[in-house]
Amino acid sequence: MGRLINVSNRVPLAKTAAPGGLAVGVLAAMRARGGLWFGWNGETTGQEPGEPEITIRDSLTYATIPLPQTLYERYYSGFANGTLWPLFHYFLAGFRYEDQEYAAYEQANALFASRLSPLLAPGDLIWVHDYHLIPLGEKLRALGVRQPVGFFLHIPFPHFEVLRALPTFAEIVRALLAYDLVGFQTETDRESFLNAVRVLWGAQSVGDGGTVVSGGRTIRTGVFPIGVDVQAITQSAAKAAGSAPVQRMMQSLVGRRLIVGVDRLDYSKGLLERFQAYRQFLESYPEQIGQVTFLQIAPLGRQKVQAYAQIRDELEQSSGRTNGRFADADWTPIRYLNRNFPHATLMGFLRAAQVCLVTALRDGMNLVAKEFIAAQDPDDPGVLVLSNRAGAACELTEALLINPYDTRGIAGAIQRALTMPLAERRARHATSLATLRENDIHRWHTRFIDELQAARGRSSGELAAGRLRRLQQSLSSS
Repeated sequence: MGRLINVSNRVPLAKTAAPGGLAVGVLAAMRARGGLWFGWNGETTGQEPGEPEITIRDSLTYATIPLPQTLYERYYSGFANGTLWPLFHYFLAGFRYEDQEYAAYEQANALFASRLSPLLAPGDLIWVHDYHLIPLGEKLRALGVRQPVGFFLHIPFPHFEVLRALPTFAEIVRALLAYDLVGFQTETDRESFLNAVRVLWGAQSVGDGGTVVSGGRTIRTGVFPIGVDVQAITQSAAKAAGSAPVQRMMQSLVGRRLIVGVDRLDYSKGLLERFQAYRQFLESYPEQIGQVTFLQIAPLGRQKVQAYAQIRDELEQSSGRTNGRFADADWTPIRYLNRNFPHATLMGFLRAAQVCLVTALRDGMNLVAKEFIAAQDPDDPGVLVLSNRAGAACELTEALLINPYDTRGIAGAIQRALTMPLAERRARHATSLATLRENDIHRWHTRFIDELQAARGRSSGELAAGRLRRLQQSLSSS
């Protein structure tokens, strides 16, 4: 097998960067197979970038480029996160479209393709990640790249009736057909994509097993739910439980039980609804007042996007109202922190919690839900309260599944989690943990790469068949 070339919008070279789901998954694949990770270095410039800068760190090779400032703003803050992100998460109220931002999106992908293609070798496998780079496969094909190219969407793919709000939705769907393999988190996401293909090009364009025939090529689709490194998280969480930050946090609880939420500050995570549900919980179960503490960690993300500044203000006001109403001299109901913690410390916090709240309004997967299960002490595990609109709900069926808009329902689930008998907690945790082990991060990247590798042989066969057809047509016409 040749090299694995991973491509993502951002390459997290900074050691202080908090690893997200995409970064954790790509790093796992790189450590298992080697290769090259290409993308943006996080810096902006006033001019067109030159050749990529090559960096070798921990035996892994990275190739990165800066982006022109204006292009970055229109491509990243504009189309990627002001248009695609809200649309794909079903937030039409926050969705907007501008022609110049879509043009920048296309331009940025063309720039990535032009800087990546000279680095490629004939035997490479190319794996493109997430919504920022949907057109990249198409741009690479235009430059003559014929190696197998796969794409994985880490966020949801919307139903056609939502997708069609985008003026360029057909171009987005068509761009995905430049890949040999298109992967999704859930079957619902894949079916939404295939339905869009059917609407645009007819039912006959989608074949058995979710294949799509386009331009004489066969595009495979698949469901590859991303996992976590269960063993590494279990060990890290157990070790972190005795660390100074976790011990200080535990001592500050003064014996109270801990409810925890860990999310990037984003309107898709259902944080405002979560804060309202916690207030409803205190109102509905007054015996819990002073007995529990809710720790919400929400690191700041895309601060330049107006919607994120607005939700920060709303959360501060909501937590302030709850604390103002219920707090006592020695107890604060909500501890709301806008800061990053080292990953190991977060795993220690998750292990210490009796309840984890994941109330996403829409989420491709949500790895915090999986990390919480992996971090728990199996002899005395906590309980996961999980949104039924997160991709993780398809696998973690033993969690307490909730509608993230149902504040009373969430409040009831919190109470049930806190009062659940030990035997039931152990049984639910054991089932969920077995699911995580069966479909961990290593199986995720192995399944995708093996399927992409198989596309190499299929592509060769299709090219040979195409040449034979053309030869037969030429002979019959002569």
